[in-house]
Amino acid sequence: MRFLILTQYFPPETGAAQVRLKELAKGLQRLGHSVTVVTAFPNHPSGIIPEQYRGHWFMRDEVEGLTVLRTWVYPVQRGRFWKRLLNYFSFTFSSLWGIAQAGSCDYLFVESPPLFLGMTAVIGSWLKRARLIFNVSDLWPESAVALGLVQNHTLIRLTEGLESWLYRKSWKLAAVTLGIRETWLKRGIPAAKITFLPNGVNLDLFQPQPPHEPTLRALGLEGKFVLIYAGTMGYAQGLETLLEAARILRAEPHYRFLFLGDGTEKPKLEAMAQDLHLPNVQFLGFQPVSEMSRYFSLAAASIVPLKKLKLFEGARPSKIFPAMGCAVPLIYSGEGEAVELIQEAQAGVTIEPENPQALAEAIRSLYALPDQGRSLGVNGRHYAEKNYAWDSIVANWLGELEAQ
Repeated sequence: MRFLILTQYFPPETGAAQVRLKELAKGLQRLGHSVTVVTAFPNHPSGIIPEQYRGHWFMRDEVEGLTVLRTWVYPVQRGRFWKRLLNYFSFTFSSLWGIAQAGSCDYLFVESPPLFLGMTAVIGSWLKRARLIFNVSDLWPESAVALGLVQNHTLIRLTEGLESWLYRKSWKLAAVTLGIRETWLKRGIPAAKITFLPNGVNLDLFQPQPPHEPTLRALGLEGKFVLIYAGTMGYAQGLETLLEAARILRAEPHYRFLFLGDGTEKPKLEAMAQDLHLPNVQFLGFQPVSEMSRYFSLAAASIVPLKKLKLFEGARPSKIFPAMGCAVPLIYSGEGEAVELIQEAQAGVTIEPENPQALAEAIRSLYALPDQGRSLGVNGRHYAEKNYAWDSIVANWLGELEAQ
């Protein structure tokens, strides 16, 4: 089969969507299918297009053996909502050229959000006479409304209408979480139209290893109980809870918090850490995916938080899977689907969201019982091997498509 993947985000950018879509494409390729990716010039989250990509409207590229067609995008790092809309719409229009330059395909797979890219996908599927698969990793505009990021009632109605139209035009919908799937079923979307394509983990890239001594020394972490947060620093994560927990543990010098990543909330978090005088907190910025196992090797636990919102009860953050792959125990501050997964795997500790005291106590409990922490990490690795290796995820998903 021939797949055309349309996404605004793709490596060499780093982030959950970029990693997930690359692994999907490589998984399809390993199973003997043809894959072409149409995406934007790299710019997220820095808002800076690397020098080798500047000054072009269109470029043919290659990422780990994958054919990648890149088209122009208006780059933006942080700013007003209208600037983000410019970013989305610039690629929504320019990507039509990339689709036109791609060969024929049987399936056009589009990633949402951004929701607006679905309009391009509908046109592209008509041009290519391809079946449209609409992949949803975050319900939009529902999530933006719940987070208070979109409040204009006219815009909300328009985007809800666009969402419904795109669902009707799609041959299949692919849900990243069971929560998204259940939401669709409650809306009356036929179960036969829905497929399940969850996050997974590259178990060759993310695997247990001894603490990387040069990095320990370089960061001054010898003898420290290291807690790691790795991922996007956005509003949804509620990372203020981690800093408040760090404040509670400030007088206990064996704890150290590492923040790896970037996002719209990072400047606020750095300012908050400075205001609270937190010597136990370090911000390291985004790191290449290939380096993440080295950082996880330093960690006694990986903290994954979300805000306390009904919307997030159906979430399963992608960042839980690399930690599992590296046999690092999880501390999950959230509710719902991800809690059930972690408890089933016996891979970590779960606490209520936005509770710094509970988070501090969970950290203390893992420090007091190091054997328990190691056991939770091993359990997580075994669970990921059994259920979340990318090749088996892709094969199962293809089976759903071919059954129709």
